[in-house]
Amino acid sequence: MRRIFKSPVLQFFTAVTLAGAASSSSTADTVNDRETQQQQTSENTMQQHPYIGMWVTDDGRVRHELLPNGRYDEARGSRESAYRGRYEVTGSHIEYWDDTGFTADGDFVDGNTLHHGGMVLRRK
Repeated sequence: MRRIFKSPVLQFFTAVTLAGAASSSSTADTVNDRETQQQQTSENTMQQHPYIGMWVTDDGRVRHELLPNGRYDEARGSRESAYRGRYEVTGSHIEYWDDTGFTADGDFVDGNTLHHGGMVLRRK
């Protein structure tokens, strides 16, 4: 066993393998830290905007509930939770990312009115 480890080739491969493992672990930690930090920043931002709550079309057919954790739950007609996903508010603009991959957006025209997908929703 000692002779094998004394081989310069094996020593080189051992050093490269150990260096690669340490480097990838450090990179993974950095990526995980960055993702956690972005999620915390996003959650903090979500809790600070004034639009959390229920938004409903005048006929009651479409209902968006904007949750404080950056998630939304949309009901359509008798279909509760027809669509769910995450959202972000920047100023008076809202971006939606449905859990199925669909994206949409809208604009709050005042504190009680949301224009989204050709619909007008009002705060309830």
